[in-house]
Amino acid sequence: MCWGRGLVGVSCGILSTEKCTRGCPPPSSAQRFCPALHLVTTKKDRLPREAQRAWLRIVALGVGLALVTFLFWSNVGIDDDVAEVVARRGELLDGKFIEVPCSEDYDGHRRFEGCTPRKCGRGITDIVITREEAEQIRRIAEKGLSLGGSDGGASILDLHSGALSVGKHFVNLYRDIRQKVQLTIAEAFGISASLLYLTKPTFFSRINSTEAQTAHDEYWHAHVDKVTYGSFDYTSLLYLSDYLEDFGGGRFVFMEEGANKTVEPRAGRVSFFTSGSENLHRVEKVLWGTRYAITIAFTCNPDHSIEDPVLT
Repeated sequence: MCWGRGLVGVSCGILSTEKCTRGCPPPSSAQRFCPALHLVTTKKDRLPREAQRAWLRIVALGVGLALVTFLFWSNVGIDDDVAEVVARRGELLDGKFIEVPCSEDYDGHRRFEGCTPRKCGRGITDIVITREEAEQIRRIAEKGLSLGGSDGGASILDLHSGALSVGKHFVNLYRDIRQKVQLTIAEAFGISASLLYLTKPTFFSRINSTEAQTAHDEYWHAHVDKVTYGSFDYTSLLYLSDYLEDFGGGRFVFMEEGANKTVEPRAGRVSFFTSGSENLHRVEKVLWGTRYAITIAFTCNPDHSIEDPVLT
């Protein structure tokens, strides 16, 4: 251990500005021990002022970069236009519902009394699906999506396409989850669950930070489900991974002028909403990690209904 007068040079073993004690090598030896830094100074060997100023500039640059890095990671995934987080990852919500006025989107479609939305809004719950169930579904999603997917960061796997080989366990688990979500939606909107029909597409989604290769990879644009998928009347999302643990960015944003509402994904969290333009929404870009979810949608029109996935 060497104690030298001057700046601290930890990598050289110089840990203090106190005078050298017995047993220290002369300054030249210390300088030979760490020639790249030359931090030891003596009356006969001082750094030129230009070198000192250059060193201070390097230190200042390092501090600045450290500050920028800290600010980035402390705010990762935060969009400037987001006004309110309505469901934080750390919260355990037993049921939260926000009612909004219905749009006119449903007027252009056949209406089904007792089912077509007259009460519109969005809800979030963490008690309908357990984290264990979400983890089981995620493992199946990971296995299925590992067999293929987009090169551009956003991949989907339609549960009814036949591309997913499933066993009896998945079929039963999926049916249980679908029924629980269906009952939750019916209760929240005051309709009969028997009037809701599963509709397509029902799919797993996997999103990471890979750069988009095609327009289909640009998942972050705002859209309306009723416009994108005409059969949708009620949309639900079951999140299979955790915001800021499994991925950064990737929050779900309901677009409202001057007051966007944001949902932070949490494994087992169900977010559901009426599918019209009263719930214009988007997903933030995923900045790191991988975000998994499953979309389950319902229609009031029996002509657009589909059955649960079957064994393949």
